[in-house]
Amino acid sequence: MITVDALTHRFGDALALDDITLSIPDGEFCLLVGPNGSGKTTLVRHFNALLEPDSGTVAVDGTDVTADPLAARTSVGMVFQEPRDQLVAATVGADVAFGPENLGLPRDEIDRRVASALSAVELDGREDDHVDALSGGEQARVAIAGALAMEPTHLVLDEPFAGLDLRARRSLLARLDDLHDSGTSIVVVTHDLRDLRERADRIVVLTDGEVVADGAPADLADLELYGVDGGC
Repeated sequence: MITVDALTHRFGDALALDDITLSIPDGEFCLLVGPNGSGKTTLVRHFNALLEPDSGTVAVDGTDVTADPLAARTSVGMVFQEPRDQLVAATVGADVAFGPENLGLPRDEIDRRVASALSAVELDGREDDHVDALSGGEQARVAIAGALAMEPTHLVLDEPFAGLDLRARRSLLARLDDLHDSGTSIVVVTHDLRDLRERADRIVVLTDGEVVADGAPADLADLELYGVDGGC
């Protein structure tokens, strides 16, 4: 479980998150939505200690993330909105293998995870391609594969469908369905609810750094009231 308790974060004098308290249970499929600048990305970057709170706490599976960032980053896989922010190796295969290698896994297990993750994003057989030669959409798919290869208990994706073509989008949705069915909690930061609303157990709406709505999709029919496109 990811537990956020009275979380406040500032960038200088600007208040980005204002006393947020929420929890994301194991196995939940949660959409985090809201207008640009509402604090969505800032919030999820606290889930694995990429940011530290000015006050309040974030815990993953009962452990404070600032006390043990490594445990948080092993349990919480993160896919950034800008894929270049997380590509670390020269080739596709090496990049996707980077995380599992750092876990000290056996080579055959690393190879299995890399192959499975690349298949999920329609990059089978592209292990030797250089990441710098890929399109932006392909780089996004490599970043997603890198997170999938860690097989985290919680997977957080920030606008994961930006730049993906229809085939890659459908493949990623199918993998998210499989992960959800197997008990992985999924958090998707998005402004695009197509194909996601019907999959979600819950929608959390942020505005100006505060949670202004939180409930089942059926109970939040008028997301447009919060500046969110509620279309399916």
